[in-house]
Amino acid sequence: MAHTISPLPPSDSEPPAKPGWRRSRSAPSLAEAHRTIDVQKKGWWRKILAFSGPGYLVAVGYMDPGNWATDIAGGARFGYALLSVVLVSNIIAVLLQGLALKLGIATGRDLAQACRDHYSRPVSIALWIGCEIAIAACDLAEVIGSAIALKLLFNIPLTLGILITAADVLLVLVLQHRGFRLLEAIVITLIATIGACFLFEMFISRPHLASVALGLIPERSILTDHAQLYIAIGILGATVMPHNLYLHSSIVQTRRYEETSEGKREAVRYAFVDSTIALTLALFINAAILIVAAATFHFSGYTGVAEIQDAYKLLTPLLGVTGASAIFALALLASGQNSTLTGTLAGQIVMEGFLDLRLRPWVRRLITRAIAIVPAVIVSIVAGEDGTAKLLILSQVILSLQLSFAVVPLVQFTGDRAKMGEFTNPGWVKFLAWTAAVFIALLNVWLIVQSVTEWLA
Repeated sequence: MAHTISPLPPSDSEPPAKPGWRRSRSAPSLAEAHRTIDVQKKGWWRKILAFSGPGYLVAVGYMDPGNWATDIAGGARFGYALLSVVLVSNIIAVLLQGLALKLGIATGRDLAQACRDHYSRPVSIALWIGCEIAIAACDLAEVIGSAIALKLLFNIPLTLGILITAADVLLVLVLQHRGFRLLEAIVITLIATIGACFLFEMFISRPHLASVALGLIPERSILTDHAQLYIAIGILGATVMPHNLYLHSSIVQTRRYEETSEGKREAVRYAFVDSTIALTLALFINAAILIVAAATFHFSGYTGVAEIQDAYKLLTPLLGVTGASAIFALALLASGQNSTLTGTLAGQIVMEGFLDLRLRPWVRRLITRAIAIVPAVIVSIVAGEDGTAKLLILSQVILSLQLSFAVVPLVQFTGDRAKMGEFTNPGWVKFLAWTAAVFIALLNVWLIVQSVTEWLA
């Protein structure tokens, strides 16, 4: 117990630094789970099942409470018009997460390790600090979302609910010690719970299917209407999260694939299938939240609904179905807890990858959760629920600020032949990746400006 932080053990078997890297590879992050899951199965279906898991852990970040806030506001105010933004955001996510998994498999480095092995020490430290702030901000959204769900389901005061969320550190530690496959199974079960809840909500809200289909086609008003543009940028900012890129590049290495060119190529292919299927489910859930909000609130004249609590109160009376609100809150609780599990893993990966240091999981979890809980408790006591809603918006702004500092290195590394070899992005992928990086940077700068203005108003 005397040494809380200790260096990761050196690995004598790692090769020296290769062209393109400043340093040789160090011991892998999440060493206790590294290459522990066998994928040497016969038959494509069994292989898909063996590789399935990491994509779902990543997909969790695309349906957290921050997404709920933007999707509810967009659906209630503009009907189905912003469904196209949800679709475009998800397409960008598929591209970037595909690059992240390819980086991890091709180089044996996660994104944090790649940054440390490429950039100078001061730049790496700066990137690490920024990423830690983003993870704390993400944890803040999870704390608030889970606390709101506890209040809605069990009438637990918001401040007490925020404190209760600290107990989930025990759940995370238990799951980590039981094996990575169990952790993946729990996450997939919670995603299925969220999906089932919103499938039920969509069924009883009876959306107009033709209008839903038209909503998937981008409209010019998204760019010309300031209010639509603001929420559209918010949807993008809440969808593509920086810590997911670090997370994905590491957890794909939990699979024990062949360390040959063909083995890595097969791993990239099946990991991409896993990621795409999982993110498609995330697309369904995000779209379902927006569709339910549009069908229930927008077309009933309640266009001002923007808070999760308001949506909860109105669902049952407007839909006329007992339990509609409770199912909504249950899905929110599952969302918050799911994000907690993956946020903890991302924090460990970032710490070990950037600093080559191991912090004991329970200490790291308590520190991160304390950083999130303290401001949430203070605001809930001083300003009540309205204050926590603003804090939720602020957490998304912080995430948006950090996003480009993860996306740009990822696109740079995967386009560098010295680093990636035969797995280097082809020209058309480089074009799409850099276009997405610039697009995200410009839109998120605008989101930050607008959100800070709203926060100060």
